[in-house]
Amino acid sequence: MGNIKPWEDLTIQDDYMFKLVMRRKHICKTMIEKILNIKLTDIRYIDEEKTVKPKYESKGVRLDVYVEGSGEIFEIEMQVRQPDSGELAKRVRYYQAMIDSEQLAAGQKYKALPTTYIIFICPFDPFGLSRHIYTFRNLCVEDTKMELDDKTTKVFVNSIGTADDVAPDVKAFLDYVNGVISDDAFVREIDNEIVRVKAIEEERVCYMTYEMKLEEERELAEEKGIEKGKIEIVREMLRTHQPLEFISEMTKFSSEKIAEIGKLHGLL
Repeated sequence: MGNIKPWEDLTIQDDYMFKLVMRRKHICKTMIEKILNIKLTDIRYIDEEKTVKPKYESKGVRLDVYVEGSGEIFEIEMQVRQPDSGELAKRVRYYQAMIDSEQLAAGQKYKALPTTYIIFICPFDPFGLSRHIYTFRNLCVEDTKMELDDKTTKVFVNSIGTADDVAPDVKAFLDYVNGVISDDAFVREIDNEIVRVKAIEEERVCYMTYEMKLEEERELAEEKGIEKGKIEIVREMLRTHQPLEFISEMTKFSSEKIAEIGKLHGLL
């Protein structure tokens, strides 16, 4: 439990709290409207913490906030870790592919694909131009006035931007992501909700249980990775005809396990 952030210290930047607060329909709907400068009649949660994975073996995508509104799909992520811009772009590309795969049932025509918006909220500048918001659509290289119109939009919101490119209420929300509380009504609503949620003992217990399970999964994955590496070492040492006793001493595997690995790979 040493790596688990205390419940009382969680902020909107923390993945668990972000998802919890965005389960409040009015807050989620208002945030989408403010960031995209649109109006929605209503939103519907497609699934809580939706995991999208195609039927073939592939990397699954765990979505933070996945909602539908007025026939459009909105997927929202709080992206705290800063990868390089190339990795972030390809992650969004993959998210789009998985969402499309999820939305298009077998036998449907491509025109059935809905309009989609993928929004990444970042406490860092993903493209280094000091903008608060970067909006991407598919444009023609030869004529940038021509849009492919595939009904997909990717938006990266940067909480540390300095450009004068968003409305004051959006700027207030981004300042809140950075820990600055203002008198903005929406910011106050979010902050009050976080305070209220933190006072609920059941929510704290759910958080601790969730984080402990994640930590166990991480430890198990690490152990599997270490064992896989040691198996490769055993294979290489067997190829070079090292004594079983020496291999056992180096890898801490038993002679029986080493022999099993050797036979499995045709080395003994």
